[in-house]
Amino acid sequence: MAEAGTVFLMYHELADPGRALCNADAGYTRYVVPAAEFGKQMERLARQGWTGKTVSQAMQSFDGKSVCITFDDGSESDLLYAAPALEHVDFKATFYITAGFVGKPGYLSESQLRDLNALGFEIGCHSMTHPYLTDINHRQLQEETKGAKDRLEQIIGAGVGHFSCPGGRWNQSVVDAVKASGFKTMATSRTGVNLAGTNPFALARFAVLENTSMDVLMRACRGQGLLRTQLQEKVRDAIKSVVGNSAYDSLRALMLGRNRKSSSESHHL
Repeated sequence: MAEAGTVFLMYHELADPGRALCNADAGYTRYVVPAAEFGKQMERLARQGWTGKTVSQAMQSFDGKSVCITFDDGSESDLLYAAPALEHVDFKATFYITAGFVGKPGYLSESQLRDLNALGFEIGCHSMTHPYLTDINHRQLQEETKGAKDRLEQIIGAGVGHFSCPGGRWNQSVVDAVKASGFKTMATSRTGVNLAGTNPFALARFAVLENTSMDVLMRACRGQGLLRTQLQEKVRDAIKSVVGNSAYDSLRALMLGRNRKSSSESHHL
């Protein structure tokens, strides 16, 4: 990287044998990383001299030898698997919690959320009910931002200053609502490297998927090998703008289902 910057890693639920996932849909499970693999990833970063930061820490100093670790949704695996693996290598992270999911099966309970906060990890907000924020009206948008922020702060008894967009959907109205709610930053699902001059309400992240190899991850942390993903995102964004979120999701589910079936069949051949 010509200019020092920090890559924000985006994780979701971590999987462990014998524990059911929060969602079994292909569009969800492709973002689920095995807990054991996550631990190996963190250990590899630590061995190579990297530092794992929260969003607040990353925004204070952008450099090429640290990564910002973020989790979306608020799965119970945040506390069960992610927290111990992070503590093992003395890394910090920000957990963006969907406020309305707290207490639901598979997700963090209120007490678990407080425990996660007490361990020194940063609690962020991932909306109230996880809708596409670009598809809802102004009143609903307020509830999904300010309402969710208030709810989380009530639970943990501390401020919540960072927001991430469900499904990576956002526009200027979403940015305005996030700012008006008192958040300091907004993370997207756009792939890229964050620099000192990056708009804090359009932070890029790198999505770590179930099949992301260690080599790809390490290169991404250095800001390398991101162009292909960025080009793919532009194509997807163009399709979404034409067909809309609902039709795009249906098409995506169909394609993911076919790909998984094809992969399964080839595995058994």
